[in-house]
Amino acid sequence: MLIEEEKALLPPLSMGLKASAYFKLLKFRLSFTVAFSSAIGFVLGRPVANYWEIALVMIGGLLVTGSANIINQIIEKDLDKLMKRTAKRPLPTGQVSVNEAIVVCVVTGVVGLAILASAFNLMAAAFSLLSLILYGFAYTPMKRISPIGVFIGAIPGAMPPLIGWVAATGALGVEAWILFGIQFIWQFPHFWAIAWVLDDDYKKAGFKMLPMEGGKNLKTAIQIMIYTLVLIPLSLLPLQFGMTGTTSALIAVVCGVLFLAQTFYLMRTCSKKAAMNIMFGSFLYLPIVQIAFVLDKVNL
Repeated sequence: MLIEEEKALLPPLSMGLKASAYFKLLKFRLSFTVAFSSAIGFVLGRPVANYWEIALVMIGGLLVTGSANIINQIIEKDLDKLMKRTAKRPLPTGQVSVNEAIVVCVVTGVVGLAILASAFNLMAAAFSLLSLILYGFAYTPMKRISPIGVFIGAIPGAMPPLIGWVAATGALGVEAWILFGIQFIWQFPHFWAIAWVLDDDYKKAGFKMLPMEGGKNLKTAIQIMIYTLVLIPLSLLPLQFGMTGTTSALIAVVCGVLFLAQTFYLMRTCSKKAAMNIMFGSFLYLPIVQIAFVLDKVNL
């Protein structure tokens, strides 16, 4: 009883810290990035979309992604304590209890899916639910079992633009799969570069993120190069299928070549610095190319 009374008398600062902890629990920046990809797919599928529609698809995507992120953190709570980059997250530090996290997870997931289903269509909501399940309950445990976890994680990671297209058109056409394919292939150099940089930290938790035994070696660098190379012809498919114009295709090729050039440095040196360059390059590549697609589409 005394504990409950103390909780009721929490000062505003403590309430603010709790709100901040919930905000961190959602991994807002990551969730926003995912929601942004959903908006890209939506605008490509519906170039005349108004700001309210774009905002709704982003809010729905952000909430579902946040819910998936919370599932990931609940399952990995004890593992997060072992890694420097995750030790200060709300669950390992006790800022948020597991029960609180479950409540936030359910609320955000249900509200996000409801928005997508009611404002757009059931297919968009169904793919969002599938993405949540794959990320939370397949990718998360698989990271400690096999490097194939990266492949599994790339599936829900590539779904946002597909979901956006489906929300806009109500159909799962070849265009949706093209958007999915670009983001799917992009994730391999992106994930592996991060895993290279954070390899020591990941090993503390037993995560198997790099594709080859021995991890940071030439074979891994070559795989990163191959997937980056595949991005170049893949990024031309939107032009081929009339989704965008030649300007964005040119931008995509230039970005792809610059991205590819970074992988040669990694193959030559197999250094952490080279992997970090690829990591930052991947952060720039996807939004630049996707924004170019949208700007080209709305001006066609």
